[in-house]
Amino acid sequence: MKLEDVTKEKELWIRKGYEIFSYDREKMITETKEEPEWVHFGSGNLFRAFQAVFCDRLLDEGVLDKGIILVGGRNSELIDRYYRAFDNLHIAVTLKADGSIIKRVVGSIAESLKIEDTERLKEIFARPSLKVVSFTITEKGYRIDEENPYFETIASLLHHRYEEGAYPLTMSSHDNCSHNGDVLKKAVMHYVDKYDDESFKNYTESKISFPISMIDKITPRPDQRIAKILKEDGVEEIDDLDPNYYLNCFSNAEESEYLVIENDFRNGRPAWNNVIFTDRETVDKTEKMKVCTCLNPVHTSLAIFGCLLDHHLIYEEMKDRELSLLARHIGYDEGLPMVTDPKIMDPKEFLDTVIDIRLPNPYMPDAPQRIAMDTSQKLPIRFGETLKAYIRQGKDLNELTCIPLVFSGWLRYLTGINDKGETFELSSDPLLEEVVPLMSGYRLGDTVKEEDLLPLLSNKKIFGIDLVKAGLSDRIISYLNEMMKGPGAVRRTLKKYV
Repeated sequence: MKLEDVTKEKELWIRKGYEIFSYDREKMITETKEEPEWVHFGSGNLFRAFQAVFCDRLLDEGVLDKGIILVGGRNSELIDRYYRAFDNLHIAVTLKADGSIIKRVVGSIAESLKIEDTERLKEIFARPSLKVVSFTITEKGYRIDEENPYFETIASLLHHRYEEGAYPLTMSSHDNCSHNGDVLKKAVMHYVDKYDDESFKNYTESKISFPISMIDKITPRPDQRIAKILKEDGVEEIDDLDPNYYLNCFSNAEESEYLVIENDFRNGRPAWNNVIFTDRETVDKTEKMKVCTCLNPVHTSLAIFGCLLDHHLIYEEMKDRELSLLARHIGYDEGLPMVTDPKIMDPKEFLDTVIDIRLPNPYMPDAPQRIAMDTSQKLPIRFGETLKAYIRQGKDLNELTCIPLVFSGWLRYLTGINDKGETFELSSDPLLEEVVPLMSGYRLGDTVKEEDLLPLLSNKKIFGIDLVKAGLSDRIISYLNEMMKGPGAVRRTLKKYV
């Protein structure tokens, strides 16, 4: 069974339990290339498991007749290896909490391009039919404190659209960062401003929208257990899982998914009937509920301590008494009181589902090491916004236990020594070179000097607030030194405080 032959061998795939698209894919591809409506930047597993799948289903239902034109990121090899090699088809595996799985061959990607395919991209961006350009490029993908050729190219494509007719467009970030549309706009405008063209700038400000959104779907890297199932079915194109690549010819993800988007579309709103379109204030409340309280802070807490306690799967952590209690305290006790109800979904019910169903799902092969990636970029949003809410309400931050404990855990994590006293590899993070030296000189049994860490703890870019001015630094250093006392000290500290 080869993906490229799926339409010829449709009955065989169906007998093996696969959902196969029923629309005329060749017709869809031709029409999408001629009159494109949706371009997506970012070729990772979130896109494959979420946007590509819901587009595929809407094509099957006849709600959409155009697919997606995908543009890869900086590693253009991934487009050749995991898209074009399979005729832009992939298998999306949904892992349900009851142990059942859904296997679907996804055909909604009409064309896959590399960021350097500029002539073809110019053709697409010149089309009046283009409605939406969406993004899943992760939080660090929007950084402009260094040269970002990605957004330099995007600005040039918008300039070309401006010159060809100044057609309106919506740029929609679907990344897990606070006010993602504003973050996207800032990155785009940074390079638009370099044109020193006031008319082009006015076009970008007036005819292009950057709606904010809240997206939620846990999409781990392809897992060996799923690869084995697909191989046993007869799928021939499963690569050996390579730690240097996060893609394969399949994705695996949980069943739960949410996408809430600010209803601001300048060239017609796409018929995404499985997306919630609402006002900006409601999206903001929903995003804060999820990113700052009910999921992401819990995830990051489990990631940090999971690495320290040598866990390799999130669901296993939820069977760990101390870590399960930590997750509940972070969510229910310290986070939920600061949530403003967005009304379109109930915060407590959302958190209940996260704690009781989603994170304990034993069929989800998600790893704390994956979630620990880019932690320095996540802390200011996932915890800093809650701390700001406490301050706005005049509450005493010293009443908090678990959020400061997580900060201490991250500092302990930066030593690269787990709770057994063994070294482990830190997950990638753009600030590792800056923050690791602050802790790498310490060994278990050492006492960390507060003055060594004050510059870090006062860094608002990392923690969202100045922890020193907020009066939390003493507590954080105290927890940290308890965790530094030797092997087993992290576990003892957790038992003491959670």
